[in-house]
Amino acid sequence: MKRSRAVVLGLGGLGCPASLALVEEAQAARSSLELVLVDDDRVERSNLARQTLYAESDVGYFKVEAAVRSLRARVPGADVQFVPIAKRFEESTADELLAGADVLLDGTDSFETRFLANDRARRARIPLVHGAVLGWTGQLLSIVDGGPCLRCLFEAPPPPGSVPACSEAGVAGPLCAWVGAAMAVEATKILSGKQSIASTEMIRWDGLAGRARKIRVPRDPGCPGCKPTENADPATYR
Repeated sequence: MKRSRAVVLGLGGLGCPASLALVEEAQAARSSLELVLVDDDRVERSNLARQTLYAESDVGYFKVEAAVRSLRARVPGADVQFVPIAKRFEESTADELLAGADVLLDGTDSFETRFLANDRARRARIPLVHGAVLGWTGQLLSIVDGGPCLRCLFEAPPPPGSVPACSEAGVAGPLCAWVGAAMAVEATKILSGKQSIASTEMIRWDGLAGRARKIRVPRDPGCPGCKPTENADPATYR
């Protein structure tokens, strides 16, 4: 049986529930999974409230190491090969970290990282599941061959300081769990070949109102992220 390779960027409020749901699904479906966990941060006490894979005893350890320990303990019977990588996803490491991936889940909180993930996944034709939470608002978009990408919707990262960071605006912990689990659902659909509406529409949650809405995302024919990029200069994406 072929072992699917899923790469999770960021082991924070979204990456934790997404990783757990992927491992639980692998166990339930009796499927083989290679789970690559990418994050260069260490666990801090301030993480524990919403980053559900960690405990007090994990403080000071790399998140990827603590996450693997937690996932193995919580889902001991799953046929999952864990690949923890304590590196930052950036221009110099992107190709290495995405090598052989069948799907990429991006739960990072940096606009620059999100757009880099979009561009490199697009270039390598790797399906990407984008998730984000800010305050009480969450969003989800699956980026697949033939569909729109993040740049079709937003074009480029916002100017520095124009949008508050998660550390400034805060995030609703329960909403992180919701969006993270939804990311795992999307990744599972992609790995199993099932079509998803989230590849043509962004799903946006209003946690305070308790409702979700779908925003149609048309493909932009002039989008630089959707054009063939084998020989493109990475600077053209910025």
